[in-house]
Amino acid sequence: MRPKIICHMVTSIDGKLHPSRFTVPAAGVDAARLRKHYDEVSARFGAQGWMCGRVTMQEISKGKARTVTGPGITSREPFVGDRRERDLAVAIDPHGKVHYGQDSLLGDHAVAVLSEAVSDAYLAELREDGVSYVFAGPDGRDLAKAMDALGETFGVETLLLEGGAAINGAFLKAGLIDEISVLIHPAVDGLAGVQSIFEYPGEPDERPGAGQALRHMSTETLEGGMVWLRYQVEKAPA
Repeated sequence: MRPKIICHMVTSIDGKLHPSRFTVPAAGVDAARLRKHYDEVSARFGAQGWMCGRVTMQEISKGKARTVTGPGITSREPFVGDRRERDLAVAIDPHGKVHYGQDSLLGDHAVAVLSEAVSDAYLAELREDGVSYVFAGPDGRDLAKAMDALGETFGVETLLLEGGAAINGAFLKAGLIDEISVLIHPAVDGLAGVQSIFEYPGEPDERPGAGQALRHMSTETLEGGMVWLRYQVEKAPA
């Protein structure tokens, strides 16, 4: 059974994602205090891990490609490294582009979600690094299958989905988000074309959120003027 998935993000008031572009805090507002809210709120969910897309995970891992010393791995079954009771750091990486060099990311155990088309050598590299992995079908798009595998393989009950925009959009389209948690930073970006919370690359007439509805759970104003919004995602009424 798949874990509960909470999309947890921080944005400007116009829904943009890059803090380096945000307007500065007002006089007397502590920027460091604002930055701490995200992790403090994350801890309140009691999740057993977090997920992000390939681009974000590459920035975190900073690993380098290398030639593996042993034979490639031909099987396409989940692999579990030495988790040691750590939370999970899950990379949605269908094409196997993230290189790790270790099994720890920000203190959590690295897990790759892959397509079955990744190379045997890449799987051998992950095993050498101690990185666990599961599969999302032949092309890596079966996110529901991957989430079921994470739940069954690792016994996790709740995971935080922490972007970027494209992976959030893919989960929305797949109907896999159970809750949306947004911290509204007291700032604005303002530029057209800058990434927002959800960006699904579909046709103009597509509706990635079709069949879903948001039910307000709570609103909380945090120190410095940041606003925390929570919505439950449920089936849209007929």
